[in-house]
Amino acid sequence: MSTSPSDRPSMAPSAARELFVARLRAELYTGEEQPQEVADARRAYREAACLLSRFDPQRLRLPGEEAATGGAVLELVDDCTTMGMQDQGGWSLKSDVRDRTLRGLAGPEAARRVLECQLDQLPAEPGPERFCLAYLSGRPPATDGLTTDELADALQAVLWLSRVPGTTGLPDTAELQLTLERARLLDPLERLVRWPFQGRGRELAELRDYVLLPGGSPAAGAQPDGHPQHPAPVPALVVHGPGGMGKTTLLAKFVLDSIHDPAGCFPFAYIDFERPTLSIQEPVTLIAEAARQLGIQFPAHRAELDALAHECQQAALSQREGQERVSQLHELATTRAVLGRRSSQEFQSLAAGRETDLIRRLAGVLRRAVADRKDGEHPEDPPFALVVDSFEEAQYRGSPVMGRMVAIYLSFQSIYPRMRLIVSGRAPVEHPAKTVESLDIELGELDPEAAVGLLTSCGVKDPEVARALADRVGGHPLSLKLAARAATLAGLDAEGACELIRSLPERRHQVFRRVDQLLVQGILYERILSHISNEEVRRLAHPGLVLRVITPEIIKEVLAEPCGLHVATPDEARALFEEFSRLDMIEPARPDSVRYRSDVRAIMLRLPGGDRTAVMRAVERRAVEHYAGRDGLEARAEEIYHRLRLDENPRSVEERWLPGVERFLVGAQQDMTPRAAGLLTARLGGGTPDQVAAGADQEDWERIAAREVEDLLAQGYAQAAFERLGRRQPWTACSPLHALLAETLNRLGRREEARRATADAIDATERTGCGERRLELLLLSARLSEEAGDLASADHALRVAEDVAVGLGQDLEAMGALLARARLTAGADGADPEADQQLAERLRLLPDAVLADRPVLVRAVASQIYDQAPGALDHALEVVGLPADDETLDTLGAAMRRATSRQPALLGRVMEILDEAAGPSRQPAGGAPSGIFGILRLARERGTLGTLARRLLAVPDKSGEIVAGVAAAMGVGTGARTAAHAASGPERETRTPEEGSGPAGPDDR
Repeated sequence: MSTSPSDRPSMAPSAARELFVARLRAELYTGEEQPQEVADARRAYREAACLLSRFDPQRLRLPGEEAATGGAVLELVDDCTTMGMQDQGGWSLKSDVRDRTLRGLAGPEAARRVLECQLDQLPAEPGPERFCLAYLSGRPPATDGLTTDELADALQAVLWLSRVPGTTGLPDTAELQLTLERARLLDPLERLVRWPFQGRGRELAELRDYVLLPGGSPAAGAQPDGHPQHPAPVPALVVHGPGGMGKTTLLAKFVLDSIHDPAGCFPFAYIDFERPTLSIQEPVTLIAEAARQLGIQFPAHRAELDALAHECQQAALSQREGQERVSQLHELATTRAVLGRRSSQEFQSLAAGRETDLIRRLAGVLRRAVADRKDGEHPEDPPFALVVDSFEEAQYRGSPVMGRMVAIYLSFQSIYPRMRLIVSGRAPVEHPAKTVESLDIELGELDPEAAVGLLTSCGVKDPEVARALADRVGGHPLSLKLAARAATLAGLDAEGACELIRSLPERRHQVFRRVDQLLVQGILYERILSHISNEEVRRLAHPGLVLRVITPEIIKEVLAEPCGLHVATPDEARALFEEFSRLDMIEPARPDSVRYRSDVRAIMLRLPGGDRTAVMRAVERRAVEHYAGRDGLEARAEEIYHRLRLDENPRSVEERWLPGVERFLVGAQQDMTPRAAGLLTARLGGGTPDQVAAGADQEDWERIAAREVEDLLAQGYAQAAFERLGRRQPWTACSPLHALLAETLNRLGRREEARRATADAIDATERTGCGERRLELLLLSARLSEEAGDLASADHALRVAEDVAVGLGQDLEAMGALLARARLTAGADGADPEADQQLAERLRLLPDAVLADRPVLVRAVASQIYDQAPGALDHALEVVGLPADDETLDTLGAAMRRATSRQPALLGRVMEILDEAAGPSRQPAGGAPSGIFGILRLARERGTLGTLARRLLAVPDKSGEIVAGVAAAMGVGTGARTAAHAASGPERETRTPEEGSGPAGPDDR
């Protein structure tokens, strides 16, 4: 069958591979499955291993053998995969081999015999093997009371045994799977309350009363037209308090109590934004998670809820594309002023609209689901509790997330009035979108009885010692846990307890309570450290608090010498690391690295270090040297962290910044002085405590304020933005606030003031040499002039901006200014093609590597000049591809439908391109995608959307609809108003949740 290379036809490697596979299958296929012949010895060893999750082949015994012969090593070498580490390895049958072997067993008795031969290999802890043995022995375990891991093992055992012929008495697989999913749903909450819960009876009652509030809060009276008013929305409930006060534990206890109370159980969704699969900046992921959890609670509606969750995940992908587009438009001065802020507002509006549509549909499914469960005793809808934890990052003035969360909350409650929202975080801040006042529960210290109970549950058994400690320590849960640990280490005898209590300061008036808490916590932690038996480790413990991660190398290179230790070899460092890793308050970070628990570290870094301050600063200086000599974003982030901790000038630290270090510095502000925290906040975004803003450098404060004003403008809150701008003036000449003030004035209708403010700021930037800021202001000036009808002034400003960009050597900025001028002339009577031609020439001359870094700008340019430069679209598609959000698919699909409806002869060619982009086996589990949008979405998922668009450009469409549609799709989200966008029209394909099942008909296509 082989041929020489010269005889083979020329074809792409992928096509050749597919052809080879097809021919091979045709040669081998006989129309029926051929059983694989297996030697008796090999089959016997397979049967011996088929009910073991892992095994040692040297110890695998066959029935009737008194001792293992080791024959499995040779017989099963091709049937197994290895598991575990090299020194603790094991073998496991491949899934297809296991499946065939289980189906080939003589019956349950044979299965029991081969499993009983391996009793010496079964793990001590429960596993699927133990459950298999129980089922086969006629002693099926009750699933009630099994842990999540045990349920998973039981399910695995049932799945294995269900393949063994003749096996009966097994639980229903679907019901066991559902039980496991319910357990996994509750497992994170149950872990939080694994210690005895103490106190908080009043707060639990308040949570219960809030959730059980009937309906909405009816608004009194009637509307002016005489119709009754709809019930007013029930306010959200915010649980807030200092760190370590037990907010998350309280919420977990409340949800679990409600579930375990048959009389008061209600549906819920618990959303913890610390989970990596959820993003507080993407509220649609909250909707997806709520749908998933409700699917577990309402199995009859599981398919519909899972489909909705999948749709939410698709929406999240589309929103990420849109957010990335907005971010890119803000990176260049020439696109920020004209395109960026328009796109920001459009993005927030579209995202909020998509989210409210999805949440309303989720609420509708919930209504139907609870209706199916109603009976005569409970005719009313039960409450639905949406519990959102770790929400602090979104609770700041101007947060777009806050506005979108309010919209989600109100939309859900409008469909399901008994929806109740419970949020855990800081005390709520004023936000322009907060149209409904919130209720709140402030968590304070535990009462004396609960404090004693917590100490007792943590090991302080003597009631007198517990009461004395509680009286001295107070009711802060973290302080009490530290006190219990310190008391345990002290031996808990009367002398040790008295000495510990005397070392703590007496509690003072409430005004000093927080200071006292920090002092007490610091003293207690020092007492814990003092009981470290290894003197060398004890010397490392306190100075090591300044390090965010500790490894053997860090101990040797950074920590040891300032602590007075000589660690000469990696082996010595490894030995110290192993001892250090076993300390209280230490937790794993990743393999071969540990860190201090964040709550304890935050406490200790706030306390004055006394004599240790010099040692800790020496450690940080060595950390800077250590990380500065290493490559990678994480090392650079640690270098920046320690420079800021040493209070170096923020401007000099900023010179060490690299794009991407942000994700390694999230949350580090709490460890810094206000000035250092100001730089991080300016760079990372998010909320800014007043003391941080007050202590930030002027330049950092301006950037913090600019981010907040941008967020407010993106949501349409111009008045709130104007009020925020009226602080800490005068601003620096290069401040971003000058342009934002003009933008804000313009949105408030004060257009002449806006133009004057822009002109004044342009003059100031020219005098001070702020080139980038001058570019932004010139583009803003042009836009304001255009809106006022002064096209001559607008054109002049854009030409000056282009000259400034060229003078700065900023080719992309120059292209951005030229794009704005091209769009200006496109909107005027008698459009001049000069700008388009110059734009096409710039696009042609810039290297592809440069263009690839600015895909949004390149797409906007190609969309603008496609009719003047026929090759621009194809070139842009090759370099940067199409945007991948839903609006792109809508725009492209609408153009394709219009073109094929007006020219039916094109239908076959267009559908051929769609089918090839979707792939030869495009049918997903739910059936073939219906309609053009479904096929385009599948092409997007498979990464063939750009190729599809390039092939569409070659379709002989005399009307130009398809080319214009591709151009319009390229310009989505950039505020383009070109012929391409006019051609795309307002038409959009209506999509339904059921899309994805059923064939596409001619009308759809």
